[in-house]
Amino acid sequence: MVTPEISVIMPVYNAGNFLAESIESILKQTFTNFELIILNDKSTDNSLEVISNYQRNDSRIIIINKDINVGPANLRNEGLKIAKGDFIALMDADDIALPTRFEKQIAVLKNNPEIGVCGTWFTFFGSKKNKLIKHSEKPDAIKISFLHSCVIGNPTVMLRKTALNNAQFENEYVPVEDYDLWSRLSAKTAFYNIPESLLDYRQHDNNISKTKIDNVNRSVRKVKINQLSQFGIESSDPKIDSYLNAVSLKKGLSSEEILQVISAAKHLIEQNNKLNNYNSELLESHITKTLLRTIRNAGNYNLAFYNQLKETDKKLFGKINGLDKVLLFFKSLIGWKK
Repeated sequence: MVTPEISVIMPVYNAGNFLAESIESILKQTFTNFELIILNDKSTDNSLEVISNYQRNDSRIIIINKDINVGPANLRNEGLKIAKGDFIALMDADDIALPTRFEKQIAVLKNNPEIGVCGTWFTFFGSKKNKLIKHSEKPDAIKISFLHSCVIGNPTVMLRKTALNNAQFENEYVPVEDYDLWSRLSAKTAFYNIPESLLDYRQHDNNISKTKIDNVNRSVRKVKINQLSQFGIESSDPKIDSYLNAVSLKKGLSSEEILQVISAAKHLIEQNNKLNNYNSELLESHITKTLLRTIRNAGNYNLAFYNQLKETDKKLFGKINGLDKVLLFFKSLIGWKK
């Protein structure tokens, strides 16, 4: 039997309503030398039956059937361990891969040895109007974008197995374990997003509980803090919030807090000039845009704040557009508050 070049990892839990469409989108790929590892997480619907029916007709399908529910992060890690291919493709059980997805992604990886992880644009469909999601394309821009959000669609990912270097999804960061892994890998290998939608990403009408939202926010914060180590900043730094807000917009900050963020931003730029972990021009551009938006969305204004910007932070003040400067002045004059 020919060794597969690509190992596709698909976790499944009660996805019977959509699973057939998802499996068929993989089996109909124009690039055919792959194994499809489907890990059934003790589904209570007909998922296992659907998978088994497809396996009987296609020997590329491998079924891992769990006796206990372990969650998608553990399932993907198990898939990574048994994968035979040099390239790993991730797939969700309710999404649809376009036929040329694998063909185009493996071409990028084979032709660009410096790229370790390749994603694509994708299209939301299902419960709402279709929406094309475009993420940063080039490696330097993607790396900086990770400072504020996850800019690669997890089910669009194809990566070199060697790029992992034993890294895996960590349960500590569920439900954003993908953001954690990709942000860690971005410090070690180049990322690229094909500027074309090669996956239809299904949306559901499920209500998200406040507990889950809180868990997401807490885990996202931890991922962002971890990335600040690229600037030589420890998680225990008392100015940690100012550093975070310099690279990731926080609305409603007080004028005093914004001045602290501006100071933190200058330190980040200085540190990067020393350590050279990020493209300096792109980083400064990203931070400047974040600061301008932060000023525009301040929680309060006063003349001391306005004068500080105008006299001490002249470079940043000069980048505020004319209308925003007028509004900034009048809001500062009257001491405007939200």
